Amino acid sequence: MAQQIADRRDVDFVMYEQLGLEDIAKHERYKGMNRKMFDMILTEARNFAIKEILPVNEEGDKIGLKFENNQVTVPECFHRPYKLLCEGEWIAMTEDPEVGGQGLPHLISQAAAEYIVGADFSFSSVGFATHGAAKMIEIFGTEKQKEQYLRKMYSGQWGGTMVLTEPEAGSDVGALTTTAVKNDDGTYSISGNKIFITAAEHDMTENIVHPVLARIEGAPSGTKGISLFIVPKIWVNDDGSLGEANDVVCTGIEEKLGLHASPTCQLAFGGKDNCRGLLLGEENKGMRVMFHMMNEARLGVGALGLFNASCAYLYAVNYAKERIQGRDLADMMNKEAKSVSIIKHPDVRRMLMWMKTHTEGMRSFVYYVASLFDKIQCAASEEEKTAIDDFIGILTPVIKSYCTDRGFECTVQAMQVYGGYGYTADYPVERLMRDSKINSIYEGTNGIQAMDLLGRKMGMKKGAIFMQFLGEIQKVIAQAKETKGLEGLAELLETAVNRLGGVAMHIGQTAMSLDFKVAFSHAMPFLDVMGDVIMGWMLLWRANVSAPKLAEILGDLEGDARIEKINKNKNAAFYEGQVKSAEYFIQTIIPVTLGKMTSIEASSKAIVEIPEVSFGG
Repeated sequence: MAQQIADRRDVDFVMYEQLGLEDIAKHERYKGMNRKMFDMILTEARNFAIKEILPVNEEGDKIGLKFENNQVTVPECFHRPYKLLCEGEWIAMTEDPEVGGQGLPHLISQAAAEYIVGADFSFSSVGFATHGAAKMIEIFGTEKQKEQYLRKMYSGQWGGTMVLTEPEAGSDVGALTTTAVKNDDGTYSISGNKIFITAAEHDMTENIVHPVLARIEGAPSGTKGISLFIVPKIWVNDDGSLGEANDVVCTGIEEKLGLHASPTCQLAFGGKDNCRGLLLGEENKGMRVMFHMMNEARLGVGALGLFNASCAYLYAVNYAKERIQGRDLADMMNKEAKSVSIIKHPDVRRMLMWMKTHTEGMRSFVYYVASLFDKIQCAASEEEKTAIDDFIGILTPVIKSYCTDRGFECTVQAMQVYGGYGYTADYPVERLMRDSKINSIYEGTNGIQAMDLLGRKMGMKKGAIFMQFLGEIQKVIAQAKETKGLEGLAELLETAVNRLGGVAMHIGQTAMSLDFKVAFSHAMPFLDVMGDVIMGWMLLWRANVSAPKLAEILGDLEGDARIEKINKNKNAAFYEGQVKSAEYFIQTIIPVTLGKMTSIEASSKAIVEIPEVSFGG
């Protein structure tokens, strides 16, 4: 069976034809970089993923983790690709070379990650969990902390985590009970227990650096009194060398539905009253620091939804082309007719088309946000940087929630294409489905993302950021109105955009009224419709790019001659596929979205008014 991760033709289309990576590369920050260099990097990422990472994902899933004497051992097959991950400097692709990075555009980093992380998140979770922890130290750490930690973390020599969740507090971070007491030497004694920590204990790095949320003695209650500490598994001496083991003990690993080889652990800090940590940033400002990492993590998890969808879709397409079963519908009454590949069957094509459009839309969405980070790097002023950052902010809860939900649904659809075989461990979609479910849960459940969108992000700058968002879509619609063959699609999407603006005003006003609980009971459906409109935006944008290029290839060809040309010309087939994706989604999915909008505007109170006893149980 062919190994599948991402469609390189589509990746290139988004980067170069839709988002204009070559224009970004003209900026002084990326001097000396060009398309030839970028293509070589992505080719290397793809080869590395296919040759070294994909072959270990099935073995890693079956072997899982070993926990013994408070130590966690990952599958032996992970060690070689991890060594190559570090040698290839894949962990810190966008960071400044002065701190151990490659200085690449975020857009290239995102594309490379689609191959490397998409090949097996269980494996890559160790390396890429480190990036967020190191980034916090780079931004908020002291010069000494940067000197001690950055290069060794960005290189992958040391690992990193994110330590938030406690057994009783769960998503309510402000209810944490982990404490910190300041010592005479400026360090802090840390005491507490944490759970659900990715890559918290393993045998792939010589040290693991834990950013730990804790409350200093006497600090205010809730999130206002939380500080963040650097707590290494092995203490780091002043000269950067490793000292004695810190009082950080792994007390168990989580037995999960999926990601069997990803070391998700429980940690006890200070069980022997000898756990030391260093303050990162300011006292009682830990959430400010951690939210920087959380936002990066949420965007990364949203991208995981895309990666899972892409893999599942490509597996399903190949299977549908190879699996011979049933007569063509046109020959159903002909008992002598030969069986055909199942991709000929309309219902299978329906599932594939649903997966195709969502995968393509999500890729454009995820890569688009990556390109916004590049624009921040190239911005001429702080005001411009802030404006772009605010725009990323309103998109973050949507990319995290919508892409993870649709990514999981793509794995479900892929399993359905496979039929009974897909439900067995003999085929990869079974593992993909198990692995992808967690994405809607961690780094803030999708329901929390919806509350963040409604409660915080919609009102940013008195609604100006949301209006900017609608305006960006209208630019694509205006272009489509001037593109032959896309006029009708533009009008349909415009209807949805205008409705979305009205629904946003309605739910926003409800959230500010006595019926605020009613508004928040519809927050998730609102995020969902916003995500649908974004998919329509991205797919129509793709069609705007593709339609003129398709027309140039086909000229005046019509009928059978046109079809024959498309079948023989790969670029024509690709561009035709982009137009059809936009056509399908806007004509088939967006009408359902409009129905969801009507439901939100109806503001049913049933969810909040039903007595608890009526739920039964």
